[in-house]
Amino acid sequence: MSSKNLSRRTFLKAGGGALVGTLAMSGGAIALLAPSRSWAVTTNHLSTAEGEVLLGFTRQLFPHRDLEDAVYALVVKALDKQIDSDPGVYTLLIEGVSMLNRSAGGDWLALDKTARAASARAVRTSLNPFFEKIRSTAVVALYDNPLAYAHFGYQGSDGDGGYLLRGFNDLTWLPDPGQPDSGPLPPGVANKNNNA
Repeated sequence: MSSKNLSRRTFLKAGGGALVGTLAMSGGAIALLAPSRSWAVTTNHLSTAEGEVLLGFTRQLFPHRDLEDAVYALVVKALDKQIDSDPGVYTLLIEGVSMLNRSAGGDWLALDKTARAASARAVRTSLNPFFEKIRSTAVVALYDNPLAYAHFGYQGSDGDGGYLLRGFNDLTWLPDPGQPDSGPLPPGVANKNNNA
């Protein structure tokens, strides 16, 4: 069967799932990187419903009002990938999602903002391994990617050379420290006393 003929029902029967959405029309920095306003992240092990709860829970733990769901979906993708090397992660995640849904009377995503916050606090104490798995994965997957860099204004590896190469080596009101005290200057940065 070709991928063009793959229906949504057939895709969902095959296992795994997909998180899909549309970028906000605000034209933020993320929208400038994206080839289109629509986005999709597929999972091999987690269903769509499970992925949506994990995305919502991650957003609850790391709330950034204007950060697109597409960035939070990268956390779900990272969690799904961990299952490849450790099947116990799947059990941990499924039990956590089930507990969240049970505590909400069936649908954790239907809770209002206040109830979700209370639920997240309860999970922190009662399901610490689940909470820690989400937290430890999100710290990396949520913030260490080009979409988050664009949203938060971080320049990534462009900033590794420091600001001396970007025109900020113009400190004129202090004398230059002696060479033994300052260490070597990066290539391309001239000492203002030796510019002539």
